[in-house]
Amino acid sequence: KAATRDMGFLISNGRDFFSEEKRDAQSTTRQTIAGIPAYEIINDCKRGNYTVTKSIITDPSRNTVLQRVHFEVKKKDHYHIYALLAPHLDNEGMGNSGWVGSYKGHSMLFAMHNDVCLAIYCSIPWKKRSVGYVGTSDGWQDIRNHYQMNWQYEKADLGNIALTAEIDWEINENHSFDIAIGFGRNVHEAAHHALSSILEGFEIIYNKYVEGWKEWQGSILSQEYCQTKIDRFFLLSASVIKTHQSKNFAGAMIASLSTPWGDSMGDDDQSGYHLVWPRDMVECAGGLLALGVQEDGLQVLNFLMATQEADGHWSQNLWLDGESYWQGIQLDETALPIILIDLCTQHGACHKDHLIKYWDTVKKAITYLLSRGMITEQDRWEEQNGISVFTISTSIVALLAAAKIAEEIGEAKIAKYCRETADMWYDDIDKWLYAQNSPLSQKMNIEGYYLRINPAAIPAIDLAGKKMKIKNQPENQDEILITEMVSTDPLALVRFGLRDPKDPRMLNTIRVIDAALKKETPSGDCWYRYVNDGYGEDENGNAYKGTGKGRLWPLLTAERAHYELASGNIKRARELMKSVENFANNGLIPEQIWDSADIPDKELFAGKYTGSAMPLVWAHAEYIKLARSIQEQKVFDMPKHAQQRYLKENITSNIALWRIDLPIEEISADKNLRIETIAPAKIRWSVDEWNNLQEVYTIDMGLGIHYFDLSAEKLTGPKIQFTLYWLESEEWTGKDFEIRINPTVSSSS
Repeated sequence: KAATRDMGFLISNGRDFFSEEKRDAQSTTRQTIAGIPAYEIINDCKRGNYTVTKSIITDPSRNTVLQRVHFEVKKKDHYHIYALLAPHLDNEGMGNSGWVGSYKGHSMLFAMHNDVCLAIYCSIPWKKRSVGYVGTSDGWQDIRNHYQMNWQYEKADLGNIALTAEIDWEINENHSFDIAIGFGRNVHEAAHHALSSILEGFEIIYNKYVEGWKEWQGSILSQEYCQTKIDRFFLLSASVIKTHQSKNFAGAMIASLSTPWGDSMGDDDQSGYHLVWPRDMVECAGGLLALGVQEDGLQVLNFLMATQEADGHWSQNLWLDGESYWQGIQLDETALPIILIDLCTQHGACHKDHLIKYWDTVKKAITYLLSRGMITEQDRWEEQNGISVFTISTSIVALLAAAKIAEEIGEAKIAKYCRETADMWYDDIDKWLYAQNSPLSQKMNIEGYYLRINPAAIPAIDLAGKKMKIKNQPENQDEILITEMVSTDPLALVRFGLRDPKDPRMLNTIRVIDAALKKETPSGDCWYRYVNDGYGEDENGNAYKGTGKGRLWPLLTAERAHYELASGNIKRARELMKSVENFANNGLIPEQIWDSADIPDKELFAGKYTGSAMPLVWAHAEYIKLARSIQEQKVFDMPKHAQQRYLKENITSNIALWRIDLPIEEISADKNLRIETIAPAKIRWSVDEWNNLQEVYTIDMGLGIHYFDLSAEKLTGPKIQFTLYWLESEEWTGKDFEIRINPTVSSSS
């Protein structure tokens, strides 16, 4: 969790000059060594009075942020330098308490909230210290109004506070000093960390810090694919992923150290992006595997195996200790960990002993997926229920991966059922998600295109005039025709090996995507998530507050580059990779970039970061996978089982699936009918208007699923009628179900 909002310096001359470095200086940031998160920040006063140079690292042995600061006078005057720190302990701005005090005779400033503390200590003496409430008695108010520090308050309890201290900077001839911010579960621990870091010395700690990173980098640079080309941005992306891993929970990784629009956020939502999203974790693990650091990827997988819920799903997101936070159900987040097992196996991180240990977890996950079927409560953007093109792609591939694992450990029956279900779902993709003869397809002069999602859960051919709700939009602007819900998500069909990139259906979809979602920026081409996205600043650049306009996502440029690579267009993939680099700010890829005219007052510039999350770790992982994919001229993480089964062997299903939550109206006469339920049932059926009845009992698959297959040979009439009797509750469904039998219908993809 976050512990500070920010920490910087104020400079005054005691008479008529006041400067806050974060607002009144031109800032330049660079990594001191490529790919190592040791930063030098140079802040040049816009009025030319001073330059502050800061070198910033963390202590690898302690919970300390350490800065070496050099103050250079550019215009002669008698300057005062003040450190200003705003605690936001335990992810909260309010409720912090601060005071001035000492530890073992060393003067410090302290802050505490709940069971988290910080202490700030300087290598040279403080001249004055104060703790105040932001906006009333804090040091910024004092120094801004008086050009010097007149107030010296000893404490401020339970509020939004700031710690301020004047530094006796002229005591050293070189005008340099070190500042340590120590963190701990109590005052003594935080103070001990800060003091010990100063005593050990910046140079020694810096060298240890750099050597630790170089050792990890060495495991990357030794990889064969890195020998021909490795650049600064690649190494930087690697360090971003590694930086977001927890020291306390092996393998855990948060989505971002940032909080979207954090400068305008209160304490209502304490999480920001300081949470584990299983989806982001899997994507980042793929990045680690692409780096060649299999052990790191395996640690991520082990964390996921340890945080599965009892019923088999993974929480929408969770804290590092595994405690669930948001409660949405996203089936892709249950499918992706299974896919990660397969990817780890493919790249040598997983072996058969791992598969045996993971089997119970895999079995629970596929039980959950099979019982839920094709309909997800939320899609990958955490907003919409229905049959999602991204989610169903992950579910199909997860079932194939689970089948392979089941086969490896001798569970042939489960392997067969998983493959059969995957094949049935694969066959039905177009039925639910390929929109034809819509106003949009007619306008684009194409046969059809893939949808983002089908919330109505009826065949796509019947969606004409049907509307869906859009999240993050005002109440009177929150509806759209389902067939107009264009998204970049159908690219998942290619990424997961379910469609050839040159399939005419994909080419049609690409045309629709680019017409609706692509935008050229000064930094390169980028895409919106979907039409009428509301997750972003408003038209005036004000922070997102529940509604707004979704901006462009660099992540989607990297995803598109993977599609171009799969299509054989390596040159275009390289161009898009360069665009992702251009979108970055000091090497950090933002979640969104600005798509409109510049608004300098809000730091919004076309093709550059917005106030949303930065960095988005998932985007850095996608960049790394793209770099490796381009190097090897094949998509690094494309699931081989799906590609082999559907694109090379052209396997389709000879079974049509009926479920209560997703009934079918028609079946091809050459297909068997599978009736699938989540409870044991008796099936009473007839093919001659109930003149002759037959009864069968469902088979318990052992995966939370009960089923019975009626062979095509038995489906002799123009239709089949059936009803269900629930054995556990001893009651009939109270209605008959009917499926037409049509010899001309084929549902294969």
